[in-house]
Amino acid sequence: MRYHAPRQVGMTLVELLVALGLGAMLMLASSAVLLSSSRSYMDQVESARLADNGRYAFDAIARALRQTAWVNWDASAAPLMHAAHDSANIAGLDARGLGKNTDGIAAPLAGSVNGSDVLALRFYGTGEGTGGDGAVLNCAGFGVGAASTEAQRGWSIFYVAQDEGGDGEAELRCKYRSASGSGWGADALIRGVDSFQVLYGLDTDTPPDGVANQYVNASSLDARDAALVLVGASEAERERDFQRRTHWKRVASVRVALLLHGAGTAGNAGDDAGPAQFDLFGPAYADAHGAQDPGVRIVPAGLPPAQRGRLRQLVQATIMLRNGPA
Repeated sequence: MRYHAPRQVGMTLVELLVALGLGAMLMLASSAVLLSSSRSYMDQVESARLADNGRYAFDAIARALRQTAWVNWDASAAPLMHAAHDSANIAGLDARGLGKNTDGIAAPLAGSVNGSDVLALRFYGTGEGTGGDGAVLNCAGFGVGAASTEAQRGWSIFYVAQDEGGDGEAELRCKYRSASGSGWGADALIRGVDSFQVLYGLDTDTPPDGVANQYVNASSLDARDAALVLVGASEAERERDFQRRTHWKRVASVRVALLLHGAGTAGNAGDDAGPAQFDLFGPAYADAHGAQDPGVRIVPAGLPPAQRGRLRQLVQATIMLRNGPA
């Protein structure tokens, strides 16, 4: 009888290497798909967050703009009326910052975050006391009482500043007079702001018809005011004439643009992410006025390295003044 040893069944070394290679290729492909899906999901989450931030900021700005020059005609007592020589209810600054606790916009800072602007709004409140009855709110959500003098009007001031106590992230702030009326404060509305830009719809018709004929920046309005030939025998009379004729009282609408950026952990982080430049009011305006109006064109490659390559979103709105410019 012959003895036959059992034959061994298995893979050769070549077959094993081929199988391992194919498995590695499949793992790499699966990992790439997983990373791509994760990156896409993070981008969508970040984009939604930026959209929510922009919507929230514009809601606050639009609400404040529409209550400028408001007068409470339903009050039991005669409301305080706008006098022709009262100061305008809207003001602005180009490429300036503000101190958190300084008086209004009287002492602007020379520096700004990427040329961001300042938008300052005045309005009358309702109810007794500085906090009023809660029917009229400033940009921080605090009530503003009825004013007995023109100087007691409420304030809602929007500007951009860096967070000193945190990571230095730029934030859109709301500045307001405190409830006691004795001091000032400022709260952050949203974080991650590259630039905040404002144009003012100027009604150039005589007599004014309440419709904007052209959009200009704050510096242009100030230059027009500086060219006025004032009438009056005294400084006080010339000031009253200036307040009657200032071009700020011819502003019929306001155009606002915000460029927002996401967190550094966004899925698309990289030096080549997003457009090469952002024109907040369009390329035509940036080409014509970018040199005199800094901040209307933002080039991400020129920003600090930590802010490059982030997901960015540009939001714009034109808001009509509900009440007559005064």
